[in-house]
Amino acid sequence: MDIRLIRHATLLVTIHGRRLMVDPMLADAGAAPAVANSPNPRPNPLVALPLPAREAVAGVEAVLVTHTHRDHWDDAAAAALPKTLPVFGQPEDEAKLRAAGFHDVRPVREPVRWHEITIYRTGGRHGTGEVGRRLAPVSGFVLRAPDEPVLYIAGDTIWCPEVEDALREYAPAIAVVNAGAAQFLEGGPITMTADDVIAVAGAAPASRIVAVHMESINHCVLRRRDLAAALERAGLANRVAIPADGERVPV
Repeated sequence: MDIRLIRHATLLVTIHGRRLMVDPMLADAGAAPAVANSPNPRPNPLVALPLPAREAVAGVEAVLVTHTHRDHWDDAAAAALPKTLPVFGQPEDEAKLRAAGFHDVRPVREPVRWHEITIYRTGGRHGTGEVGRRLAPVSGFVLRAPDEPVLYIAGDTIWCPEVEDALREYAPAIAVVNAGAAQFLEGGPITMTADDVIAVAGAAPASRIVAVHMESINHCVLRRRDLAAALERAGLANRVAIPADGERVPV
């Protein structure tokens, strides 16, 4: 298995010889407006891609979209990715993905098989209260393949019973979590805080945790260095990888 963070939540995952792109956001820096009613009102993305979009999508054989908020699925990605690729996602997003011109959209209700890879959908909570209800639905996904570590991609969620259940049920060797403590001017965080990442590591002591989703979108207020400091204080620095944009994750 090979996992490479491109930027934000966009990953390239090679598993059982197949290459998937997860949550493609491929716009140039500053091409989109700031997330409204949130801190640091700067145009998004805040940083450029570490490689040209055409290079990022080269060789991609399928796409996995946890949900279609614009920082996980944008117009630039829809334009750059071949329309014939299979696209896996939550059933609620099927119509939107097809409207973008993709012909082979495969909503994951029950586990689905793609070549030798089985894809399972898990739950999550994109915040609490009215904000969380407004941002729903979101999903996480688990990938299993012969002779490969089990990979859990939690998606846009805070620490919640659904995440705890997924860790217990699938016992992933690798768990990718969306940190950044994204938030609006009102209400609590809508993605994982440092304390949430620490909770994931505590609930999954046999898992390698990978924290992404930082420093690319204006409403994400948790920086890599601050998460690293919190993990150091908790004695978890060696359990949680915090990759830079473009970096591969040791697995």
